Amino acid sequence: MKSRIYFFTAMFIALSLGFTKSAAPANPEKAENFKLKDYNGKEYQLSDFKNSKAVVIMFIATQCPVSNGYNTRMEQLYQDYKAKGITFLGINSNKEESVAEIKTHAKEHDLNFIIMKDQGNVIADKFGASVTPEIYVLNGKLDVLYHGRIDDSRRESDVKEKDLRNALDEILGSKTVSTPTTKAFGCTIKRTS
Repeated sequence: MKSRIYFFTAMFIALSLGFTKSAAPANPEKAENFKLKDYNGKEYQLSDFKNSKAVVIMFIATQCPVSNGYNTRMEQLYQDYKAKGITFLGINSNKEESVAEIKTHAKEHDLNFIIMKDQGNVIADKFGASVTPEIYVLNGKLDVLYHGRIDDSRRESDVKEKDLRNALDEILGSKTVSTPTTKAFGCTIKRTS
């Protein structure tokens, strides 16, 4: 009888903890090189930007209201830092958002940074990205220097902490990023599996 109780207790604990497989390691310390095409069909690889002072990878969406709430801020960050040697790359990993939709969305919202389509959410899985917007900042060696949110409020008027901007300023000042991880928030990336 006791062995049966232990068995069911063990099964309950195992089921409570879950056997779900994570899509990718959370918070990778180093990114892998990858190749993706932008919405015009031009192929880029991450190593193309190894001479940048930093590469900002932004997982974004066309249909997510949270990501769309950041369109103006993302474009402003790109405009403010592009001349300082920082590259901005948008990645759309949502299965139901087509290349044509991404192109139209970028034009409608005046997004001028590179935006690439991650077919089958392969790159999102490698990074462990789960929401839009979600940010990774890399150096030329592809070390992850910052991972998390753009700032602390979907509503721009309520922003108190400009986390991404602070991280970029520290990188440009040759400092260690003082807050290398924050909690990203937004819409779940809609994966193919």
